Amino acid sequence: MAVRVLGIDPGLTRCGVGVVDVEGNRSARLVDVTVLRSAPDLPLEQRLLLLARGLEEMLDRHRPQFIAIERVFAQHNVRTVMGTAQISGVALLLAAQRGLPVTLHTPSEVKAAITGYGAADKKQVGTMVARILGLAEIPKPADAADALALAICHAWRTGASGGTLPTVASVKAATVTTGVLTPAQRAWRDAERGSVHAVSVRGVSAVPRSLKR
Repeated sequence: MAVRVLGIDPGLTRCGVGVVDVEGNRSARLVDVTVLRSAPDLPLEQRLLLLARGLEEMLDRHRPQFIAIERVFAQHNVRTVMGTAQISGVALLLAAQRGLPVTLHTPSEVKAAITGYGAADKKQVGTMVARILGLAEIPKPADAADALALAICHAWRTGASGGTLPTVASVKAATVTTGVLTPAQRAWRDAERGSVHAVSVRGVSAVPRSLKR
């Protein structure tokens, strides 16, 4: 039986929200994805209200079983991290009001789960999200792809869907056969061969970096 996960890539100007259904065999299907926006020239309280209403609408319409939110890390831009933390707090409150379990995932966790490489760039993450979900194009803007990646990551890493982490075979099956391995495919191949990686799918040694630009 599929589980429904709602992923949130928090941001005050752009907040990505993606919903996926994930089966026990790790196959995933897109339910909905959107990017909520608030104008920088609005008062902070009005921006938070706008985003909260958008999140409420997605939560009430799709009724997810789990919520996944990107974990906030300190950045040089204090203003940016403050906005991210503020909308994360709003999301946590809305989830608690509905009795929904919430898990915070680091950017490196998400990248490793989706691509097999904890330092993957946005294009690699978006490409794998599109392939996993069987989409013709990468979801845009990047906040949308990141939100979907969070949702998929949660189902795969926590076993919420009843499955386990993807294998090389499953990653290859989700890609177009070109005869040339992508970085994600090479990472999974090497992991199964027992190679030692600086970043593994279970433990990340690299310093986490935000999925946001």
